[in-house]
Amino acid sequence: MGMDLKAMSRKELLKLQSDVEKALKNAEQKERKDALAAAEKAAADFGFSLSELQSETRKSTKGTKAAAKYRNPANPEQTWTGRGRKPQWIHDALTSGADISDLEI
Repeated sequence: MGMDLKAMSRKELLKLQSDVEKALKNAEQKERKDALAAAEKAAADFGFSLSELQSETRKSTKGTKAAAKYRNPANPEQTWTGRGRKPQWIHDALTSGADISDLEI
């Protein structure tokens, strides 16, 4: 590239930076458009639409609860999945000498 950046003024450099950012955004949009067209063509080659494939791959697991792994022997209603902070009854059982495997369901 034959540009002498050292000879350019600050104003010219800022203008160049703005032009480069715009050109990068335009190039990204064009590449995204091309990638989408290629993905749609690839899906069509297999007899699917891209939206059909996306709906199948985006099944959310958000909101599903993990199964309980531990139960309080003193109060069977209290359970813990083993994720997150340990409940107080786990701490109490461990300090009284119980092994964590004793509390497993």
